[in-house]
Amino acid sequence: MSRLRLGQIIFTRNALDSLNHDDTLSCLARHAAGDWGDVGSADWTENDWSLEHGERILSSYKDRSGIKFWIITERDRSATTVLLPEDY
Repeated sequence: MSRLRLGQIIFTRNALDSLNHDDTLSCLARHAAGDWGDVGSADWTENDWSLEHGERILSSYKDRSGIKFWIITERDRSATTVLLPEDY
């Protein structure tokens, strides 16, 4: 069940070339459902607050190869970007 509107989904070139496609789709679904992945408890709480108050949300995950990536939804919910930390 989706709690978060993702808007347009964008992948950085680095994320597109490096990550397992199935894992990114699965994590996009988790992000939309409010599962923020591997963020700490303070960031989890902040994401929950941001969901209710229309602020930017950042989730962190790893694909099956152990590559860390982020999913960021903009505060206006117009776009969600999948990127590697070094792309930020």
